[in-house]
Amino acid sequence: MSNSSSMPQFLLLAFSDRRELQLLHFWLFLAISLAALLANGLILSAVACDHHLHTPMGFFLLNLSLTDLGCICTTVPKAMHNSLWDTTTISYMGCAAQLFFFVFFMSAEFSLLTIMCYDRYVAICKPLHYGTLLGSRACAHMAAAAWATGFLSSLLHTANIFSLPLCQGNALGQFFCEIPHILKLSCSHSGYLREIGLIEVGACFVFCCFIFIVFSYVQIFRAVLRIPSQQGQHKAFSTCLPHLAVLSLFVSTATFSNLKPLSISSPSLDLIVSVLYSVVPPAVNPLIYSLRNQELKDALKKLITGCFSEAINSPSSACYGPH
Repeated sequence: MSNSSSMPQFLLLAFSDRRELQLLHFWLFLAISLAALLANGLILSAVACDHHLHTPMGFFLLNLSLTDLGCICTTVPKAMHNSLWDTTTISYMGCAAQLFFFVFFMSAEFSLLTIMCYDRYVAICKPLHYGTLLGSRACAHMAAAAWATGFLSSLLHTANIFSLPLCQGNALGQFFCEIPHILKLSCSHSGYLREIGLIEVGACFVFCCFIFIVFSYVQIFRAVLRIPSQQGQHKAFSTCLPHLAVLSLFVSTATFSNLKPLSISSPSLDLIVSVLYSVVPPAVNPLIYSLRNQELKDALKKLITGCFSEAINSPSSACYGPH
């Protein structure tokens, strides 16, 4: 039996053995990561600069973009490095850091999506109490609770996982460090049961949030259908559908990744599903919100137009100087 602290590195799952496909994966991940960085960066800038987006939903959207950036920056750079340099290794401390930040950002993102559901519920079902229930102090407390939940969850999982003795080799069947794949290398029964207990507690929390989300959207749709004007219904749906789409993408891919039957499990399928829930949502979320949110679209247009105007005008001002 070897202690995990004596293991210098882990071996990650390669996307392919062929050099051409490895380079293809590198360029594909580079394009996805640049798109995610650009899209989330634009949303962060638009929310910060446009006073029309200084609302509870804008505040939570800003936090959601931060978690998306954190998720994509945690897993993708190492995968790109391995594909480019034809290697599969990750250091012991690098694996621990990757696991910590991945669980941190994913847990915080799910908590924020639950809070954003509450925001939509209050806005549509209790509009007269919106300012009271979702004031600046309440929003700050809820966002802090989401980040704190993610930090506590990641701290507990990382501390427990990397205190286990590992005796099943060092090959992980995943392109990044993930709890189930590291747990398979453990030979400590008590540590395994402890981690399963933490996972069950997390699953109960996720299930409670899911029940709350379902209940909230039932109430939201009932309230929207009672709105007499079709224009009012359209406006209400347009504020809810982006959140519902992002939430569905996140929950469905993560659930399938962790609960899929062993009979259909394979390295290639695990790889595809893990990319779907860890890489695709951070890149797609900004697109979903910007397509349906008119205020956000206007703010992004104003931001992009202002940047282009400044870029065009700055050379002329530099040439002619002050008048």
